Formats: sequence, C-alpha cells, structure tokens
Amino acid sequence: MFSLSDLDTFAWAFFVILPIVSLIHATGHHFFVWLFGGKGDLIVGKGNEIFGIGPIHIHLFYFIDATCYYKGIEEKKRWQQILIHGGGSLFNLLSVLVINLLIMQEVLPRSSFFYQFAYFSLYYIFFALLPFDYGENAPSDGKAILMAWKQKK
Repeated sequence: MFSLSDLDTFAWAFFVILPIVSLIHATGHHFFVWLFGGKGDLIVGKGNEIFGIGPIHIHLFYFIDATCYYKGIEEKKRWQQILIHGGGSLFNLLSVLVINLLIMQEVLPRSSFFYQFAYFSLYYIFFALLPFDYGENAPSDGKAILMAWKQKK
C-alpha cells in the first residue's frame, strides 16, 4: 500500500530516475541520427527552455518527457531508419544490461534506485515499441519501425 512514507521514493523516481531514462532513450535516437549523418535536436522536458548546449535543449519541466527531432532520414536506407527509430529502446536496454552487469560484478550496489531505473527503462521500451500513433504524423517508435520495414528500399 502506498503511504506518506513512500513520497520520498516517488519524488526520487519521478524527478530523477524517469528523466534519466527519458534522456537515455532520446540520446539513443540522437546517436543514430548523428551516426548516419543527420541533424537533430534533443529536447528534454516541456515548457520554456532553460538552457541549451549545442543540439541539447533543457526545458523547465524536464521530468515530463524527452524527444529527439530530426530531419532528413527519409532518404536513409531502411536498416538505418530502423536503427534510428529503435535507437532509444536499444539504449534503454543496453543501460539496463550494463547496470545489471556492474551490480553482478559488485561495482554498483543492489539498491532500489537501480531497481527503479530498470523498471522505468523496461516500461519505456515496452511503450515505445507498441505500434500506434501519438497523433498526426507522430508514430510511436514501433510504428515508425514497421513503416520503415515496409518500405521498398
């Protein structure tokens, strides 16, 4: 049962862990856009921009979401588009595997922080890969992967 004593854990998860997981996800997309010669911006949060460093823009409500806006990938090969759209989930999965490996090697301690990190990462992967539309011209990663897979290139 959730009680007042759980509010500190909730705050930690909501304001620290979830934004880190979101950032890792968006960084995965951004990495593959960059790798294949594209240009993009990595936006962390919603609301007014607080500051930006190169293509990274941090917004006031940093804990809500992270996105990667990019252009010019339409002319990329199908496998490149699939890696770009799947890059976020791939980075989330790799981060969980690395953290678990470091815990098994006793480099990192077993803690609720890393448990929640893995939980939110797997949550992100699951919902990112569900093939649906967020709105007009805004497919989920999973739907974008399916659309790229169906291309003739």
